Amino acid sequence: MREKIQAWIDQLVYRFRTSLQFKVVGSFVALTTIIMVLFGIGLLTLVTQQLVNAKIDTASAEVERARVTVEEQVSSTATGSSVQVRLNSARAALTTRASQQAETQSTFDAVLLVSHRDGTVTVSPEGYRIPDKLRHFVDEGQVAYQFTPISRENGTSYNALVIGSPTASDIPGLQVYLVLSMEDDEEMLALLRMLIVGAAGALIVVLSAAGYIFIRQVINRVRAASEISERLAEGHLRERMPVEGEDEMARLAMSFNTMASSLSAKISQLEDYSELQRQFTSDVSHELRTPLTSIRIAADLIEAKSDDFDPATKRSAEVLVTQVDQFEQLLEDLLEISRHDANKADLVLHPADVRDCVHGAWSSVKELADKVGVPVFFPDHTAPLPATIEPVRVERIVKNLLANAVDHSENNPVVVRWAATEECIALTVTDHGVGLNRGDENRIFQRFWRADPSRVRHSGGTGLGLAIALEDAELHGGSLEAAGTPGVGSQFRLVLPTAPGKSIMHPPLGLRAPVKQDRDSMLAMVTRPTVTLLDVLGPDAPDTPDAAATLEEPVTEAGAHEKQPDPSDTLLKPEEKGEVR
Repeated sequence: MREKIQAWIDQLVYRFRTSLQFKVVGSFVALTTIIMVLFGIGLLTLVTQQLVNAKIDTASAEVERARVTVEEQVSSTATGSSVQVRLNSARAALTTRASQQAETQSTFDAVLLVSHRDGTVTVSPEGYRIPDKLRHFVDEGQVAYQFTPISRENGTSYNALVIGSPTASDIPGLQVYLVLSMEDDEEMLALLRMLIVGAAGALIVVLSAAGYIFIRQVINRVRAASEISERLAEGHLRERMPVEGEDEMARLAMSFNTMASSLSAKISQLEDYSELQRQFTSDVSHELRTPLTSIRIAADLIEAKSDDFDPATKRSAEVLVTQVDQFEQLLEDLLEISRHDANKADLVLHPADVRDCVHGAWSSVKELADKVGVPVFFPDHTAPLPATIEPVRVERIVKNLLANAVDHSENNPVVVRWAATEECIALTVTDHGVGLNRGDENRIFQRFWRADPSRVRHSGGTGLGLAIALEDAELHGGSLEAAGTPGVGSQFRLVLPTAPGKSIMHPPLGLRAPVKQDRDSMLAMVTRPTVTLLDVLGPDAPDTPDAAATLEEPVTEAGAHEKQPDPSDTLLKPEEKGEVR
């Protein structure tokens, strides 16, 4: 039972919290009920007090007339008679006189009482009991009254007002009491109470129904606005609210429709601009490919005969070839971005080893790393990393990450890690260069975004590499994320599912920004006989479960020529000839 009550209360609280209609109607009903209860209590109290005051006033007047009548009757009765006889005679005369007055007929019973000095009491009618407290006040010569239950001969009782008054007769201690029944007054109060309850209940129902109907009309329009807003968000830009009447809700509907029309026009305009931009980018990229091919042929011919040129002309030929390469890369990136924007980028999936993609990417970036003097360290893994992917896109992702790390490493080492589970493969590229400011973790994947526009790019990037890498990762159903610390370094993590449709719950490698390490200390650590990833990242590296899983993986420096002893296969060893195994 207790659980049912609690469940009912919880349901009411939930409805009150989640439903505006229930909240408004419930509050209205509760407030109306409280007001009606207070009004009913106040009205009943006022009427009851008025009835009591009227009863007391009537009783006071009647007891005064009864006192005079009793005194006259007692004086006219023979003094030789007993006290009981004289009391009965006086009470009979009082009853006879009262019955002759229609307005007071049957409104009270008369009781005569004499208190003797020996403590005995003579009462007419005999056996009638007057409350001791009331008798005490009358004994002191006061006119007093008391509300008290009175018992009948049949055993029932009723509430009555008993009022008493002393007399000035020749019978010492004679007192007159009138007993006025309150039954009629109680019946009237009960009827009034029923009328108030009925009227209050009817009023609450009527007002609640009116409030429900009114608030329902308002809520229906609000719900309509909410539903139309959701449909607008889904792309149904022609949805509008119906305008009914001229009230505030109608003005709200008109304002909403005006806003929706404005947003629809702006969105359509932006879509047109975006389509024009995509079309322009695609057209320009395609149109430039033909003349660029001719320029490429001419540049290759010039480069082939550059040995016969003077130094200045030979240098110009080299610059020409380099710029043509960069221009070709820019066109390829623009075409790829256009395909992604037009949702025409399709995956050609087949089983492959991710290590082969890393090897191909490193082959493209190795010359740049050697040129700027950046050592790159890879895991000395022999186990394959099988996955169903498009190798060309994955290789392009890794190439962009490696080139970006080398470009921003400030000649400090770059560490590459990977790990795999049945569900996914994770790869991290960590540099110890300029790092990332707070908030740049997402902006770095924006097109043509640069943290420092004045910075020279050693790789000659187009500013689209990371944006394309993110698109390629998401196209595979994976993710590409970044974390960094200003002036310390940054880390990029690529996570790919091993097969299409597999969910990625817990990547085997965590994402964390590197701690502060300079190039000399990094190189000193990686040449020690036994070095773990914790040594590479530094003592301040956060201790996370994902990161802890990689601490004992071996690391290899690409481009070195001498191997360190590795009896436990947990050492950091240099890679021969820059090959990734």
